[in-house]
Amino acid sequence: MTGKAAKSPRKAKGHGAERREEILTAALRLFGEFGIHAVSTRQIAAAVGISQPTLYAYFSTKDEIGEELHNRAFVQLASRLKRLPRSDILTAGDLAAPLRAYVEFGLEQPDAYRIAFMLETVAHRPEPLTKPDLPEGSRDSFGVLHQMVVGLHNQGLTVDLDPDTLAQSLWAGLHGLVSLLIARPGFPWVERQHLIDSHLALLAGAVMRR
Repeated sequence: MTGKAAKSPRKAKGHGAERREEILTAALRLFGEFGIHAVSTRQIAAAVGISQPTLYAYFSTKDEIGEELHNRAFVQLASRLKRLPRSDILTAGDLAAPLRAYVEFGLEQPDAYRIAFMLETVAHRPEPLTKPDLPEGSRDSFGVLHQMVVGLHNQGLTVDLDPDTLAQSLWAGLHGLVSLLIARPGFPWVERQHLIDSHLALLAGAVMRR
């Protein structure tokens, strides 16, 4: 960690839910700026203005904080995708909505996106090759995209690939754009909205049967 966490004045003992949110907010900012493994619970506590033992009254480990933020990010993305209008009769244009919602989420909430998709796993999980690394929110958010691709595929509107491959390829394409825009803001990108619109059109066009 090359910088120091901003230290807040020591605060009086706060209310449980409010103090817990303060810890999560500070941790999200620090994780997004420096990475999970470069940040300590002492630094998180200092940023909140509490002692390290006080932080442990809310979270027993840094990994527990990371897991909470990781899961929250996926839940927020899933909630945004689930609010999209649904239709039993799908068209190629319908595919643009979840693609755009995904990009907008990542660019509007870059710290949440980093911890969900761009940072190393926050905890050591057993059986990494057999246990899916997908919290419920992740399954829900990917599920919205997957269901839409399945619907288009069942109507004969997609290219001749299975829906799983198509949906995962779309996700990879979306992640590539969002992660690059977040991680490399100084690159001489073309006008941002033009790049986003063009990238989404290319992704959707690659999936749809001509």
